[in-house]
Amino acid sequence: MSEKRLEAELRVSDFGTRGSRRLLRSGRIPAVVYGKEAPLHISVDARTFNNNRRGYGESTLITLDVKGEKTHEVFVKTYQEDLLRNVIHHIDFYEVTRGQAVRTHVRIELIGTPAGVREGGVLDQVIHEVEIECLPKDLPEMLTLDVSSLGMNESLKLADIKLSEGVKINDVLDATVATVKPVKVEAAPAAEADATEAAATDTTATETK
Repeated sequence: MSEKRLEAELRVSDFGTRGSRRLLRSGRIPAVVYGKEAPLHISVDARTFNNNRRGYGESTLITLDVKGEKTHEVFVKTYQEDLLRNVIHHIDFYEVTRGQAVRTHVRIELIGTPAGVREGGVLDQVIHEVEIECLPKDLPEMLTLDVSSLGMNESLKLADIKLSEGVKINDVLDATVATVKPVKVEAAPAAEADATEAAATDTTATETK
């Protein structure tokens, strides 16, 4: 389990669109903590969050230090981002309770080089993330699946992922995660096809005469 800390401040006034814009201009991101109690409105430092956001996800437990408040153990559920300007407008955190199972999504990382790829096949990852259920202390940063033994036209399923004790996958375990397929044979070049068609036309014309 990956854990981080993040400082935050309470928002007790100046809500709404204008208030959020003022916060963003001041270098802070408006956010809400959902979970055990009523939603908690806060703000976090934009630079700090942006510098670490690749490490914040549904599989990363964050200790949120709210100034003048108690700490909260949360993970980032989602955030609204302006991709063109590379600006995050809002963050939704979800609070967890120690000793109480949580449901969240984690990514699946394939490791190893499949035997089928060495034979000329192509590895295709069908499922990239999956919902799991576990206690916060058992939350994995990712799930790994060793595909080294995967041969041509073979596949591995969710059931083949080795899970740590206390971690459960909430999905159909027979679902395919990865498979090795043969490389598709490319169609004949257009020029070659045209030449074949032209030859067939000449033959027909000759027979007609």
